[in-house]
Amino acid sequence: MLKRFFRFILKLIGWFLLITVLWVLLYKWVPVPATPLMVIRYFEHPEEALKHDWVAMEEISPNLQLAVVASEDQNFLNHNGFDYAAIQKAIKENKSGKRTRGASTISQQTAKNAFLWPHRSWVRKGFEVYFTFLIELFWSKERILEVYLNSIEMGRGVYGAEAASKFWFGKSAAQLTAYEAAALAAILPNPREYRASPASSYIQHRKNWIVRQMQNLGRLKF
Repeated sequence: MLKRFFRFILKLIGWFLLITVLWVLLYKWVPVPATPLMVIRYFEHPEEALKHDWVAMEEISPNLQLAVVASEDQNFLNHNGFDYAAIQKAIKENKSGKRTRGASTISQQTAKNAFLWPHRSWVRKGFEVYFTFLIELFWSKERILEVYLNSIEMGRGVYGAEAASKFWFGKSAAQLTAYEAAALAAILPNPREYRASPASSYIQHRKNWIVRQMQNLGRLKF
């Protein structure tokens, strides 16, 4: 009886590994049609029209690519999915009682957005680590950023760079200026409450800071 149970568990683990690896490999080439968050938001807020247009990386302004890296994960091109220095800093700040945004990298956020549910728990965090490892193993950094920019929530019912660019600025993602790109990056911490345009004083301040960081980082080199 016990042997049968362990065989069942091993088969379950084997099927989980096979399915998740194939899923990640599929998204290496195929556009992500929808994310778990989009589905959840649809049922939570059926009155919100879903806006999501997948575009290739070549159709997303380098300004926006640089802006999200400058804002969210400046070590993106150098780490293996986890920024250990940022994690240690976040732990110290949490222990001292300081407010912190956490230490999730763009790779971790992409893994969460593409494959997992949004609510925080240790179980979900464990799956996030697993999927982050897989996408860093099988995808290029450029593909990770492409999926991120096409999947991230950027307003109420607005997902991805193309839909957000049209919604906030009435233009395609390829045409975004540095300040427009910075405005979109500035609302990412709370896209359902913050507005990219017209920007509040807080978003304007963040936007200016992001542009300065973009100038310091320079062009992304994948």
